[in-house]
Amino acid sequence: MKGHTYVSKEPDANGLFPYTDEENKIWAELMARQAKLLPGRACPEYLQALDIINFPKDRVPQLKEVTTALMKETGWSVEPVPALISFKKFFTLLANRQFPAATFIRLREEMDYLQEPDIFHEVFGHCPLLVNPVYANFMQKYGEMGLQVAKEDRAMLARLYWFTVEFGLMKRDGQLGIYGAGIVSSKGESIYALESRVPERKPLDLVTCFRTPYRYDIFQHTYFVIESFAELYDLVNRDLLGAVDEAKRLGMLPPNYDVDGDADAINARLMAAS
Repeated sequence: MKGHTYVSKEPDANGLFPYTDEENKIWAELMARQAKLLPGRACPEYLQALDIINFPKDRVPQLKEVTTALMKETGWSVEPVPALISFKKFFTLLANRQFPAATFIRLREEMDYLQEPDIFHEVFGHCPLLVNPVYANFMQKYGEMGLQVAKEDRAMLARLYWFTVEFGLMKRDGQLGIYGAGIVSSKGESIYALESRVPERKPLDLVTCFRTPYRYDIFQHTYFVIESFAELYDLVNRDLLGAVDEAKRLGMLPPNYDVDGDADAINARLMAAS
């Protein structure tokens, strides 16, 4: 992580997390930057949800505030957690309509990218769509399925999450838009995901998704496209375990990206090739 160690913040007696003036400024700058980039790029459902949840523009929101907005719309809440938690804990929280969120925010020298998910990624990227009832139900169902699959198959479901919740695209009436949290919270990938000639963009197919490798530290080389959030909900209600078994039988697809190499250099080449 480039030599930095992020530490989860602890709440005070009122359940509030302390943020410095500098941390609030970082949130404000990240918000302002994405506010300029996302119109015309993010899918309408995300932009509508962003308006509904109405994050403060000048400071890091308190998780209690976000929970209040989510509870009003879909009954979800936000649960503060360390940056990385176990699969079991993750799936359990989602199954109970609780979204796990880190409480720290990135340093200024890592404004464009950091490996650990911070509160901007978690709250700005993930939480708005949880006011959408269909998407919110998909997330709960996904958590329930994660608790049902064998422990050795949880990585398959993690791959589905990666290519949808984190890096999914939606195509409606011929217009391609972004909804994945890893894209909407990223300056570089907000542009690259839609405008670059480098990545493949293909309709979402469960077996293919389960077989597709990825790197977490570079812009994606494969994006899966859905037509609606109802499509996502239908996917987790279908024969998910059968698709996992079929993907295991067929084996992983070869990677379409550099397996090794410096992530910053790779991303610079990708943006140059866009």
